[in-house]
Amino acid sequence: MSCGSCGTGKVGGCNSNGGCSSGGCNRLNAFDWLANLPFSDPESNCKVLELSFNNGSRKDFFRNTTLHFYEKGDLLAVEGVNGFDVGTVNLTGELVRLQLKKNNVDEKSPEIKKILRIANDTDLSKLKENKAREKEVLIRSRAIARQLKLDMKMAEVEIQADGKKATFFYIADDRVDFRELIKLFAGEFKVKVEMRQIGARQEAGKVGGIGSCGRELCCSTWLTDFKSVNTNAARYQNLSINQAKLSGQCGRLKCCLNYELDTYLDALQFFPNDADMLEVAKGRAFLVKKDIFKNLMWYTMADSNAQYPLAIETVKRIKQQNREGIRPEELETVEVVSNKPKEVEPEYADLVGQISLRSLEKNSRKRKDKERSRQQPQNLNRRPDQKTSQQPGQQKGPQRPPQHGGRPNRGQQGPQNRNNPNFNQRRNKPGDNQ
Repeated sequence: MSCGSCGTGKVGGCNSNGGCSSGGCNRLNAFDWLANLPFSDPESNCKVLELSFNNGSRKDFFRNTTLHFYEKGDLLAVEGVNGFDVGTVNLTGELVRLQLKKNNVDEKSPEIKKILRIANDTDLSKLKENKAREKEVLIRSRAIARQLKLDMKMAEVEIQADGKKATFFYIADDRVDFRELIKLFAGEFKVKVEMRQIGARQEAGKVGGIGSCGRELCCSTWLTDFKSVNTNAARYQNLSINQAKLSGQCGRLKCCLNYELDTYLDALQFFPNDADMLEVAKGRAFLVKKDIFKNLMWYTMADSNAQYPLAIETVKRIKQQNREGIRPEELETVEVVSNKPKEVEPEYADLVGQISLRSLEKNSRKRKDKERSRQQPQNLNRRPDQKTSQQPGQQKGPQRPPQHGGRPNRGQQGPQNRNNPNFNQRRNKPGDNQ
């Protein structure tokens, strides 16, 4: 079961973006978990709705000035720039109040645009026609920007449902003077032009894709607040500083490096900071790594490659003894129990003498007999007096009848086809009539 925007019976991909349960119907799909609850007071219900545009890449709030009740997934015509636009209802009711508070928008603000009507067939046909133009407009806009030699990249174009406005999303490292570009765009596409700069992470969210974890990109499904990520997040989590593995499809460090960073920082508070080297009677032990969630610190000796796991309390005690000038005899290691099951080696069985060669010979003889019987042709026109088996001294294969003077006798000739026209010609030869 799926909603109207899902592809049913189609291969997942373009124009068939999965099912409702996977969140594939929308880039930033939201679950309205209060939609089926009845209203205690309809007058106190939130009159503002959250609508999504361009397959969920943009969301905005609109006021419902009528008494009509809209549900999630309805296509509505709303106020646009010098015209109208068509969006999909994303949230209704009390959840919209939470989003208004999150985005610092006043529910009674006069700047919130109004909902005009439910989108009719004319509105949907215009929307489909203008959406089909977006790819062509994007390619042409890139060519125009290249002709003007502007250091910018056109990422996406969003055209309003009525075709009167187009928003161009671009990426640029430095400030770009695109005043001449706007004039060319307005004359070329006959629309009102709006330029909007985005970052590399926003571009990856608009393009979409699959991450190294095997799931859809966070920026294309739910992540909208992009925080700065640096390599210290990888160091705190004991990750190797490999730029290729730590970078996402946008070319920047992965946003997921910040997801568990707070948990690691809380666990690192119990580890000593100045324990990179310990002195014991055998020599000096150097810190190799920290097992954060097992509360272990691994050390190795200068003259050995072996690694010794120590508990945090043991490291603190040895460090305190070193400050007092005391060197312990040895490192008090902790036995590390691995959760990985041990591989069981297969048992060896000696089968010498248990297999007889005679049984192998019998099997091979039976196999040869079956092959021989399968290769022999079956003679269905066999006479009753004909023997089915050959004598021991008889030669194998079909035998020729004895010939006298190079020609067979008439009594030994087989049945002849009298329907053959050449039959009488062979019998009545010219020499026989003389």
